[in-house]
Amino acid sequence: MRLDKPIALLAVAETIVWAGLYYIFPALLVHWEADLGWSKTELTGAFTASIAMSALCSPIVGNLVDRGHGATVLSGGTLIGGILIALLSLVDSLPVFYAFWCGLGMAMSACLYEPCFMLVTRTRGVSAKRGITLITLAAGFAGTVSFPSAHALVALADWHLAVQVAGAAVCLVALPLMIAGTRELERTRTTHVPPPAASSGAHAAVQPKKSAFLANPTFWLLAIGFSLMAISHGVVINHLLPLLKERGVDAAIAVAAASMIGPMQVLGRVVMMAVERYISNFVAMCYCFLAVSVACVLLIGAGSWPILLVGFVFLQGSGYGLTSIMKPVVTREIMGEMNFGSIAGAMALPYLACFAAAPFLGSLFWEIGGYDFALEVVVGTSIIGFFCYLRAAMRAGKTA
Repeated sequence: MRLDKPIALLAVAETIVWAGLYYIFPALLVHWEADLGWSKTELTGAFTASIAMSALCSPIVGNLVDRGHGATVLSGGTLIGGILIALLSLVDSLPVFYAFWCGLGMAMSACLYEPCFMLVTRTRGVSAKRGITLITLAAGFAGTVSFPSAHALVALADWHLAVQVAGAAVCLVALPLMIAGTRELERTRTTHVPPPAASSGAHAAVQPKKSAFLANPTFWLLAIGFSLMAISHGVVINHLLPLLKERGVDAAIAVAAASMIGPMQVLGRVVMMAVERYISNFVAMCYCFLAVSVACVLLIGAGSWPILLVGFVFLQGSGYGLTSIMKPVVTREIMGEMNFGSIAGAMALPYLACFAAAPFLGSLFWEIGGYDFALEVVVGTSIIGFFCYLRAAMRAGKTA
C-alpha cells in the first residue's frame, strides 16, 4: 500500500499532541494533588472546564475549516497548546490553573481529532475514512506515550519538567509535522467539494446558509445520538475503578481491565481496516452503538462473574474506538459535504459538553441508586442514541 505522506505526518503529530496536551492531565493528576495541595475535585474541575471550552469553540473552528483555513487552525492550535502546557510549570494558584486549562481547551479544539478530521474529510471526500482510520490507529497509543514518559520525568525531577518537556515536544516535533501535513493535504486535495461561495453575485444568492443544517431534524438526531454515546462512555470510563471496587473486583484485575480498553480501541480500528470493504458504514456505526450498550450490560454482571470483564473490555474499547472513525464518516455521508466543517463543529458542541458532564452525571446517578442504577441509565442512553442514529440514517436513505 502506497504511503500517504500527509496522513502519516498528521498521524505522528496527533499522537504527540494528544499525549502532550490531553493525556498529560490524567498522567500528572496525582502529582499535582500531592505537590499543589488541591483536591481531586478542584483539579478535575479544571479539566472539565477545558473540555467545555473546547466544545464552545468547536463551531467556530468548523467554520474556519470550511473557509479554507484548516491548516492555519491546526498549526495555530498546536503552537498555542504547546506554549501553554510548558508555561503551566509556572502556575502556583488554583484560579490561574483553571485559566491555563481553559486556554488549553481552546487550543485543543483547534488541534485534536475534530478539526483534523474536518480537514481530512474536506480534502479527501469519500476517501477520508482510510486517512481517519490511520490517524486514530497511531494516536491510539498517545496514552501509552504520555503515562510512562510523564512518570519517568517526574521520577527524574518533578512535574514541572514533565510539562516543560511535553510543551517542547508539541512545539518542536508535532508543530512542524502538523504544518507540513496540513499544507500537503490542502495541496493534494482530491475532494470535489466546491469552494466557499463568494459573498456576492448570482451564484451566491442560491447557496444555502451555513446554518441551514440547524433546521434539519436529521442533524439533531445525529447530534443527540452521538451525545448520548458520549455520556455512556464518559460515565463508564471515569467511574470504572470505583465501580468495579463496589462490585468486589480485585484492584489488580480492575486496573488491568481499565488499561486494556485503549489497546482494544486500536484493535477495533485495525479490524475495521481489514474488513471495511465488506461492510457498510451503516453496519459499522450500528456496531459502535450496540457494542457499547452490551458492554455496559456485561459490566452489571461483572461482580458475580469477573470473566465478563473480558467481553466488556473488548466491546467498550472496540465500539468507542471505532466511533472516532465513524462519527465524521457517517456525518458526511448523511449530512453531505457542503459546509461539513460547520456541521461537524456544531455537532461537536453537545458531544463534548456531554462528555465533559459525564463524570458529574456518573456521581449523580451513583448518589441516586448506586452504580447499578448508573449502569442501567447509561445502557438506556446508548440504546436511545442508537435509535436516534437509525432514524437519521433512515431519513437520509443510508441504511444499505
